Amino acid sequence: MRDLLRSVLGDSLSALPPVERLAAAWPVAAGSSIAVHSLVARLEGTVVTVHVADRAWLQQLRSMTPQLRGELSRIARVPLTDILFEYSHD
Repeated sequence: MRDLLRSVLGDSLSALPPVERLAAAWPVAAGSSIAVHSLVARLEGTVVTVHVADRAWLQQLRSMTPQLRGELSRIARVPLTDILFEYSHD
């Protein structure tokens, strides 16, 4: 069922610009507990930057980059070569 929902989300996002597709897909790709502490900030070519709320999440997400990149790219249907996680300490 989860795969079906991800596929449907991908279909519904197709009309949006790539960065907006990534932002909308992030909570599904990363999961709600991660998404509450992070957000898609920008897309430069095939590299997406995600701002992270604190250093603990930054370390955790960096260790999950390959899995998150694949899942986010698949759901948003945006080719990605990397995810850069940045600590945004406003």
